[in-house]
Amino acid sequence: MAPMASALEEDSRDIFDAAVRRVQADRLLDASATSEWAPRSLDDYGAVRMVGVGKAAMAMAGIAESVLDGRIEEGIAVVPAGYPAQYPTSLPWPETVEVLEGGHPLPTDASVRAGRRLREHAQALGVGDLLLVAVSGGGTALASRPVSSVDVADLRTTYHRLLTAGVPIGPANVVRKHLTQVGGGQLARAAYPAHVGALVVSDVVGDDLSVIASGPTVPDPSTYKDAMQVLYRHALWHEVPESVREHLAAGARGSRPETPGAGEDCFETARTRLVGTNDTALAAARTAAEDLGYSVRTVRSGVDGEARRVGKRQAETLIDAAVQAPTCWVWGGETTVTVTGDGTGGRNQELALGAALTLEGASRNAVLLSGGTDGIDGPTDAAGAWATPGTVADARAAGFRPRDHLDRNDAYPLFDTIDQLLRPGPTHTNVMDVQVGLVDPVA
Repeated sequence: MAPMASALEEDSRDIFDAAVRRVQADRLLDASATSEWAPRSLDDYGAVRMVGVGKAAMAMAGIAESVLDGRIEEGIAVVPAGYPAQYPTSLPWPETVEVLEGGHPLPTDASVRAGRRLREHAQALGVGDLLLVAVSGGGTALASRPVSSVDVADLRTTYHRLLTAGVPIGPANVVRKHLTQVGGGQLARAAYPAHVGALVVSDVVGDDLSVIASGPTVPDPSTYKDAMQVLYRHALWHEVPESVREHLAAGARGSRPETPGAGEDCFETARTRLVGTNDTALAAARTAAEDLGYSVRTVRSGVDGEARRVGKRQAETLIDAAVQAPTCWVWGGETTVTVTGDGTGGRNQELALGAALTLEGASRNAVLLSGGTDGIDGPTDAAGAWATPGTVADARAAGFRPRDHLDRNDAYPLFDTIDQLLRPGPTHTNVMDVQVGLVDPVA
């Protein structure tokens, strides 16, 4: 039987939930003036279509339809498979905007169809019309229409190589947008001369608009040569399919058109606005912690690096802290995992297991929770996990060898057995990850 959760564990989950709730579409778009959604007043446009891509796309479309009250004529929202079946009853269901399901984190045939449909909606508009675009994390894979010389199987292999090699999202998207026809400003190019108004929920450290969902509505500062260098730098050039190498090499020679960069006409009629970030979630976590009576020591975004090492450092912070009252630390960002084993888990579970090994036997009451705000961590049904000083002992009592599980990237079964997985389900938003650390004073 799993041990009962402590008050700190329950509070850490409540703080995480508050962070996620603040970055739901109804909170983000209600806080945005519709006059800022497009280059001109919405009343100035003829036809208005909406396309959305990413984990928040369905919710953003539902809220936009509600706010604009019949102004959107048609459109599509592309979300991961299974999302419509787990849509929150608290949010309005899109009625005019059609919901499609695509592949994530790897592209599928459905992703290819979705990418084609996005471009068709963009190209159907003309002078005096507006394309509203909802952009959020996961969009690159969900609407991956490959270039003509690369098929979806080779695209999928390339995405998989980038993912398992631990390539950060920015460099990975440099490669991916040069193999597809939506990212890298190409959706804005397809819509021109219609205007574009994009609302973006950031899932990347630094909130670089050219990285989020591969930046479909903003100039692309990267080149084919940059994409090749990413693959070489991570020893992946000879690991990706021949069709990918040939396409990128041809582009670097000037035989393929570059993705649109700054100065192209299509960006003069486009407005891209950031409406939700990791910092938005962290501010809500801080407020929730203070409401629960915690003194908040640190709130820091931009956390990155190898997940297990980040977990170790954060756990050391909790162990070493001299506090006189219950105290909270809140961190946010997105770590990476270099996959060397054949286990099941995700970056947040791996971070928590790294923390658990460091917290083992600590003489103070402490918890470190790490979760993805999208409700998903790797190829699992969990958003993450939490660790306490007793986690490793509980795991060993259940027959696990925690260090071996960390070495095999196999945190999921361990945390599942001792009932320390965070399982909110798909949240229909995504602003990277949140870690909550709580400690009581040493008795």
